[in-house]
Amino acid sequence: MPQVISIQPVTRIEGQARIDIHLDDAGQVADARLAIDALRGFEQFVIGRPAEEIPRIVSRICGICPWMHHLAAAKAIDCCFAATPPPAGQLLRELCHVLAHIHDKILHFFFLAAPDFIFEPNSDYSVRNLMGLVQRQPELAAEVVRMRQLGLAMLERIAGKATHPVAAVVGGFAKPMTEQERQGLLADGRVLLDFACRALDAAKKQVFVRFAEEETALGAIRTGFLGTVDDQGNLRFYQGRLRLMRPGGDTIDFAPSDYDRYLAERTEPWSTAKMVYARAWNEGFSLDLEAPRGVYRVNTLARINVCDRIATPLAQAELEAFRARFGRPAQGALLAHWARLIELVYACERVLELLADQRIAEPLVRTPAEPRAGRGCGQVEAPRGTLIHDFTTDDNGCIVRANLIVGTTHNIAPMNMSVHRAASTLIDGGRVDAALLNRIEMAVRAYDP
Repeated sequence: MPQVISIQPVTRIEGQARIDIHLDDAGQVADARLAIDALRGFEQFVIGRPAEEIPRIVSRICGICPWMHHLAAAKAIDCCFAATPPPAGQLLRELCHVLAHIHDKILHFFFLAAPDFIFEPNSDYSVRNLMGLVQRQPELAAEVVRMRQLGLAMLERIAGKATHPVAAVVGGFAKPMTEQERQGLLADGRVLLDFACRALDAAKKQVFVRFAEEETALGAIRTGFLGTVDDQGNLRFYQGRLRLMRPGGDTIDFAPSDYDRYLAERTEPWSTAKMVYARAWNEGFSLDLEAPRGVYRVNTLARINVCDRIATPLAQAELEAFRARFGRPAQGALLAHWARLIELVYACERVLELLADQRIAEPLVRTPAEPRAGRGCGQVEAPRGTLIHDFTTDDNGCIVRANLIVGTTHNIAPMNMSVHRAASTLIDGGRVDAALLNRIEMAVRAYDP
């Protein structure tokens, strides 16, 4: 008889979710869905608030990546009030944004994803976790903790606090950086870059070398991709244009403020999360595994697929090697982990570039701004993917409309497809065990939701 297998909760992810696998009478997968039950409500309860409060409020959306929401909102309110931050303010914002990427990537790869590769999938769940990693490789675990803490400490020195920040204000940044702070941060940035390069090299030799065809095919789907690039097509996290790539590789670039002309949002009766699809492709929306329509992915793999190059030398060399092996666009879901470490190297190199820019220590960090009616769209690349904050203000500078599309929202549709693919591939005749169910979870963890 038909039955439903539920994996609840999905483990080692940064949010909350469950997987429902629907089996038919023969024990074969009829459907598989990723269920997200949490209600956030930020789009509604910011209505009526003074716009200058929004960057502080929305940092509570996520305790893992508060900086991304903080900065996307700050950029949006800048536009509402027609305030352009001075160079030092822009550079300080980007520096904080990139540093936040560093500690997040360390967290996801080593704390959440690594146990799937360091231990066998059939290892007991009580061992296949962070504490198991600590016991098996204590020196590595200790260094990982130190490097993540270093990234957080750098943020605290710049902005006063690393979590739920308040440093980005309308028109710029709350305080300037001193030359002494800049020099100290440069030294710490070099330490992080050394770690990132060693981490990627070790992962290629010990983890990715075992990425046989079976592993790269787990949860594999064929979709398009979305990410941010600059005018030369270089990878960017903080500022740039959005690039939407079809599954075959054709691309179209557009301004973040035009996102609603190229992307569309919809809901499904079986999900509490809205889904986003490519309106620009004029093909509608479908989660059919063999012929999906309108589906694209964001996140690490998406970003290194859509960019033409990376403008820092070490990360560019790694991108070239990755593409020589997997092509462009690479479609394997688990390749997002490899892409994550390439981005870690880029982020560390970019930190050093930003700190080498003498303008970052200039005293003028903020442009005066006055409340006014307007619309502003702020967009950044969060670790989980493209993040869009869209606000409209009235004459008093209070919010009258808000729309947010977070990285995981873009990925709801492809995550459902990857879960369905993994379950269909692995389950036969209704036979399941803990190792098999963990492999289905791995298809979700690749998206870092």
